[in-house]
Amino acid sequence: MRTSSWVVSGSVLILLIWSLATVQAQEAALALASKSPAQVEEKSPAGDESAHRFWDRTNVALFAGVGGARALDHVSSQYFRGKGIDERLLSNSLVDNRPLFAAVEAAGTAGSIAVAYLSHRTGHHKIERWVSIINISVGVGGSVRNYLLQPDPPPAPPQ
Repeated sequence: MRTSSWVVSGSVLILLIWSLATVQAQEAALALASKSPAQVEEKSPAGDESAHRFWDRTNVALFAGVGGARALDHVSSQYFRGKGIDERLLSNSLVDNRPLFAAVEAAGTAGSIAVAYLSHRTGHHKIERWVSIINISVGVGGSVRNYLLQPDPPPAPPQ
């Protein structure tokens, strides 16, 4: 699959997830607005452990991990580009432009936080945590792979 196909596929997937979460949030808001405050209090007991504040200690740590994994990906991508290895998922010109690539990594971190927030707002608290865990895992795994890459050997001279 070419790089542009990956970008289009990823954009469509993000748009689909965002639209589904938006519809669920609107339905939940309408259902909540039609109930009296007494009914709402009965439905959400104080001992419910799955409900939590979005910026709790766990999410802050996970978001810091996502940012760290993205920073590690940035540094490891610069490392293997310095060895002359071509980038496969993005264009070389994007990775070689350090400020632009840093902005892409920051946008990826912001996107991860946004998806976690949409999951939180729609009551999917396990998914909210797993979005960051998967993002950290993929980022660190990709960075390790970047550091393990070796440049292709030079072609043999013609005989």
